Amino acid sequence: MIGITPLDAWIADQAQIGRGLTGSSWLDALRQYQLRKLNETIDHARRSSPFYRDRLASLPQAPLGTLAEFAGLPFTSASDLAGNPASFLSVSQDDIARVVTLRSSGSTGPAKRLFFTEADLESTVDFFHHGMSTLVRPGQMVMIFLPGESPDSVGDLLARGLRRMKVPSVAYGPVVDPSHAVAAAISFGAHCIVGIPTQILALARSPTGAAIGHGRIESVLLSTDYVPRALAKTLQEIWGCRVFTHYGMTEMGLGGGVECEALAGYHLREGDLYFEVIDRETGAVCADGELGEVVFTTLTRKGMPLIRYRTGDVARIIAEPCPCGSALRRMEQVRGRWSGAVRLAADCILTLPELDEALFALPGLLDYRVSVSKTRSGRFRLLIEVKTGEGSGLDVGAILRALDGVEAIRIAVAGQKLVLPGVRFRAGGPWAGNGVAKRQIVALSDTLA
Repeated sequence: MIGITPLDAWIADQAQIGRGLTGSSWLDALRQYQLRKLNETIDHARRSSPFYRDRLASLPQAPLGTLAEFAGLPFTSASDLAGNPASFLSVSQDDIARVVTLRSSGSTGPAKRLFFTEADLESTVDFFHHGMSTLVRPGQMVMIFLPGESPDSVGDLLARGLRRMKVPSVAYGPVVDPSHAVAAAISFGAHCIVGIPTQILALARSPTGAAIGHGRIESVLLSTDYVPRALAKTLQEIWGCRVFTHYGMTEMGLGGGVECEALAGYHLREGDLYFEVIDRETGAVCADGELGEVVFTTLTRKGMPLIRYRTGDVARIIAEPCPCGSALRRMEQVRGRWSGAVRLAADCILTLPELDEALFALPGLLDYRVSVSKTRSGRFRLLIEVKTGEGSGLDVGAILRALDGVEAIRIAVAGQKLVLPGVRFRAGGPWAGNGVAKRQIVALSDTLA
């Protein structure tokens, strides 16, 4: 029998929802809590944040009467945040416990800076504590392959949440040498692994990782980036484990939602965050079940509140109730990002998730990078740089056959809009950086959709 997500009880305590409430009554109580917290956030931001003091100046001062009214507030964008991060600061600098600087992959523009108080960090630790209780139980061991060397880094916060469950953990850090990482996990006796999707795939497809066999690793949590279905399936086949996915970004305070035992979408952190899915073009809120852009608002953050922050992520709210019996909304697994799609022809758009499902299903493939440019004749050219494991046996023909299964590529080649993709191989080993940045199609000219 599937256990109900532990987030239900945690959020009910946050929102002080009566234990006798169920179903629609439970949800109504949660929505009233969120409306109250949204009004508190707006008031705090107006009084304390120079950015929101200006952005919200023309709006009525009266509190919102319904959640529907909230959709009339303006959005906040990543460029707003990068333009002047300090203008979002809503407490004294002395009250800030951690500052995180984010720069988009390949960007030379201004970086985003995120400010967190001790209380803001504590709410993330609390979320990790309750969210991880789906994956592990007291006495089990967790190996964390995420940045954790500095205090209040994501690995450190996760380890602190696990300690509250009496679950020992090691914040190993991002994977550089898969064999060494596997050996460390085995030596520690890890029952659960947390890490970056492509890096955990490299562990599983390494000779030492594949030799672990079924049953030793019971669960895996993948985080920091979109998770291809083909990648999750490979981990399940190699290790016989349950593969969970987590949705979050630093702007959210690192945690946004996590799957329950049903593995059927993220249950959202609705005590601390208010989520919307909007039409990317019009900005209107989508009905449940409609695909759109994920937008969130912080409900409890004091250091740096964010109101209607556009994430760029593609997802939808699932209308049907979860098999686990939770009253919480679920969000479908993120399908990548709106940015980075490449328009190869008028009705032919190539996305990274399409490439992922085709390529990560290939045995021996560990990771890949893709760039797109234009030839002098105006046709598009794709370059796929493929990272393979030892003795993988993958060749150019196998890669091209997999790419021919991608509809956008097949149509563009047939219509002479795209030359046959180029393929390069490289031995295993890290790309530049630590692999935390989200993967994307790199446009070497003005080719984005």
